[in-house]
Amino acid sequence: MKTILILVLSLILFQNCTEQNITADVIYRNGYFYTVNEKQPVASEIALKNDKFIFVGQKTPHKFFDEGTLVIDLKGKFVLPGFIDSHLHFMDGGFSISSIDLRNAASKDEFIKKIENYAKNLPKGEWILSGNWDHTLWKGQPLPERWWIDKVTPDNPVMINRLDGHMALANSLALKLAGLTNDVKTPPGGVIVRNKKEEITGILKESAMQLVRKVIPNASIENTFRAAKSAMNYLLQNGITTVHDMGTWEHVEVYDSLISANELKVRISSFTPIAQWEKLKNYRLKNADSNFLKIKGTKGFMDGSLGSSTAKFFKPYLAEKENFGIWDDQMIPPEKMLNRIKNVATLNYQVVTHAIGTEANNLLLDMYEEALNNNNSKRFRIEHAQHLLPEDIDRFAELGVLAAMQPYHCIDDGRWAETRIEYERCKTTYAFRDLIDKNVIVAFGSDWDVAPASPLWGIYAAVTRRTLDKKNEKGWIPEQKISVEEAIKCYTINGAYADFSENEKGSIETGKLADFVVLSENLFEIDPAEIKNVEVNMTVVGGEIVYER
Repeated sequence: MKTILILVLSLILFQNCTEQNITADVIYRNGYFYTVNEKQPVASEIALKNDKFIFVGQKTPHKFFDEGTLVIDLKGKFVLPGFIDSHLHFMDGGFSISSIDLRNAASKDEFIKKIENYAKNLPKGEWILSGNWDHTLWKGQPLPERWWIDKVTPDNPVMINRLDGHMALANSLALKLAGLTNDVKTPPGGVIVRNKKEEITGILKESAMQLVRKVIPNASIENTFRAAKSAMNYLLQNGITTVHDMGTWEHVEVYDSLISANELKVRISSFTPIAQWEKLKNYRLKNADSNFLKIKGTKGFMDGSLGSSTAKFFKPYLAEKENFGIWDDQMIPPEKMLNRIKNVATLNYQVVTHAIGTEANNLLLDMYEEALNNNNSKRFRIEHAQHLLPEDIDRFAELGVLAAMQPYHCIDDGRWAETRIEYERCKTTYAFRDLIDKNVIVAFGSDWDVAPASPLWGIYAAVTRRTLDKKNEKGWIPEQKISVEEAIKCYTINGAYADFSENEKGSIETGKLADFVVLSENLFEIDPAEIKNVEVNMTVVGGEIVYER
């Protein structure tokens, strides 16, 4: 007993001495810290040591100060935990920054002119990629065709995707390099669009895009790392400190190398292709101890997208009575996907799966139910969860399945969604309110580079649901709007929960990683319609200021 008493007293003395010797590297004061911690929602000061919060409260105790402590006055600015983007494509986004930008081409003529101007500055033979065009802006024009752009790209192969990434336009040179003629057969899970003469128009959907992509040269190492750094800088400017990256094993190697060079400043949770699930068994990161890169699980696909008319529905598209959408080639046959889901679950990794249409979401819930056996401790997710049957919203709750959703898509697709499916089906499109009311964990992201990686635009979209064409001032399907507080939660602590990191980040709490963002306005005090105009003043990752406006 005497020995135990001595040990206890020694431990208490050691702890007291340790606490007295902890001094902060930096103290931020005079801020409005909305912590997203229910036990302490608001603070005015924080203290940091190394890469963690060591104090969160109203006045930092004197013991945390010494002559080396830096004190920063925030002058009343609004502070949130670092934003977590729960679904994006990091490397694709990085490459898109330096590629042609067709997102705002508002007509056929503008589309062609932008491509012509871009091609003029390229060496002969260099591919024109990315683009992110949106034919819904073209006022009734049909899908683009290769003949539109052949004359302005005679020496450059073209493979430019629609902004949703589920269909692309190839010019005649690209088709020639891929060996595609009018006799080519449509691959499973794909669509090759043809005209009345049965000629290939250049539009390829879903798996058919691989027929051309397989001949596109890999980017150089130099361009790859340049794209990664461009992506990182762009994300930090938007206050994003953690991303859930839907990428490849090759991308993981790029991030690992950036850590070795001490150049990765955004935390990455990586989800690799489910078709390569077996690689999870033996793969080891060079920097496995880093809190900047973790392999969390796999990403799969059930169907396509609404914009490309390939999302899988129980009912047909309004203008295409024979078109119910198509299954992704991973779903042919469906047992292939189910077996992969079960195998990943056995390895104790997360499964996250793209599902857009009602039938895709319904069948995926069936698969999850069988694979999980009513125990979603692995936190399986449905990515997008875009169009849901009302009864399937209850199933999300019953099964504990998480919904990883992208609110910007709502105000973008809302411009034209009712030309694809009738209003009644749209009522549970991006059903933020219904899911949250059922206590489903909803995590928000951007799907960048499909949409801008701006959490502030995402919060604006979720709260107002005002479409980009300014035609829905009260919101498109307004009953699905949520509060500012709920939207912030979806971009912070819910995002952390969605990859098992809620004990490390997602809120401003003592002991958690010191990731936070300083904004130009208090989101609770301004008109929600102005949230999209708020600016990021500062982004801090692990206590380091990585961006200042």
